[in-house]
Amino acid sequence: MSPYEDGILRSLRRISRAIDLHSRQLSSRVGLTGPQLVCLRHVERQGAMTPSQLAREVHLSQATVTGILDRLAAAGWVIRTRSEIDRRRVTVALTDAARSLLLRAPSPLNDRFLRRLAALPEEEQATIQRTLETVVQMMDMTMLEEPPVVIEPTLPPSVEEASRLLSVTAIAAPGDESEVTK
Repeated sequence: MSPYEDGILRSLRRISRAIDLHSRQLSSRVGLTGPQLVCLRHVERQGAMTPSQLAREVHLSQATVTGILDRLAAAGWVIRTRSEIDRRRVTVALTDAARSLLLRAPSPLNDRFLRRLAALPEEEQATIQRTLETVVQMMDMTMLEEPPVVIEPTLPPSVEEASRLLSVTAIAAPGDESEVTK
């Protein structure tokens, strides 16, 4: 047993716990899960795309992205459009309400973490990225060949409900006094 195993395991658990906590805060603030927000942000940046393109880009399974898009469409955040040329081809685009939501929605990553990361020299940021990529590869390459299936149990809020949530709630990162919960 390596003298580093316990420390590495503790650090990975703490990272996992922090991500889980941020995801719960994100859900209570905006009413979206992390994967839903990631999909919306990606379509915002890249423009309309097919569900399979989105699945590849966000590294989730096609089935998971289809479920996410079903819930986002039902809530009025995305629209699906069939191609006039090939009726089998469907593209997904954001609604105006989703664009408005994304202007106010937090990052899928903890804001305090992002501020601290941005404050590091670029070479240190690159080192962190390379190290995390190494950890991902070490965890199990065979698992990562197939995108993970993410269980999406909740329907995102309607446009009206999300607007209400955003107008009433703000999240503070643990130990961060710069943001206050109303």
